[in-house]
Amino acid sequence: MEKYTALVIGASGATGKALVQQLLIDDDCKLVRVFVRNTPPYQHEKLESVIIDFDKIENWHHQIKGDVLFSALGTTLKQAGGKEAQYKIDFTYQYNFAKMAAANQVAQYVLVSSVGASENAIMFYPKMKGALEEAVKELSFKNIHIFQPGILDRGVDDGRFFENLAVKVFKGLNAIGLLKSQKPIPVKTLAKAMITCIKANPTKAINYYKASDIF
Repeated sequence: MEKYTALVIGASGATGKALVQQLLIDDDCKLVRVFVRNTPPYQHEKLESVIIDFDKIENWHHQIKGDVLFSALGTTLKQAGGKEAQYKIDFTYQYNFAKMAAANQVAQYVLVSSVGASENAIMFYPKMKGALEEAVKELSFKNIHIFQPGILDRGVDDGRFFENLAVKVFKGLNAIGLLKSQKPIPVKTLAKAMITCIKANPTKAINYYKASDIF
C-alpha cells in the first residue's frame, strides 16, 4: 500500500484517540488530519488539526481531502441532552462529512457503527445507526468499511455509566468462562482493526465487521 493521508472525525473520543495514536506510529500513514472543535492536547510531526464548527461545513469542506476517512464520532443521549441533539451528532454531522469526503474523491471510508444497527429497529439508537449505514452506502467511496462492535472497553470513566458497568459485568462473566462471544472489545483493538482493513485490498465495495471479525 502506498503511503496514505488519514482524515479523522471523533478524534477526541476514546476510540478516536486510540485510532489517532496508532495512525501516528503507522509507517504507511504520512499525515493524520483531525477535524476537531478544540486543539488536541498533544502534537506530532504527522498530525494536522483543523478546528471546525460542524454546523458550518461550507467554511472548511475544501480541507476534507485525503485517502481514507475514519468516522468515530458519537455521543450518548445523556451527553447530548436529548434525541434531537444526539441525532444531529451521530447522524447529521457524520453523514454530511462523509458526503463531502466522497465528493472530494476520498477513496475509503471507515465507520464505527454499533451491534444491532438497523434502520428497521424499534429502539432509537440502533435505528439511527442503521439509518446512517444505509445513507453512507449510497455514497461514491471505492470501499466502505462498517464496524459493528459490541460493548466497547474504553478503559476510562467517560460518563457512560451503563456501558462501563456492562464492561465490568461481562469481564467478570468471561473470567469464569461465560459469554465469551460477548467479550468487551478494547478500543485499541478496534482501532487496530480499522487500520488493518484499509490495507487488506478489499475486493468488495461494502464490508461489514462484527465483534468476531474485529478480534
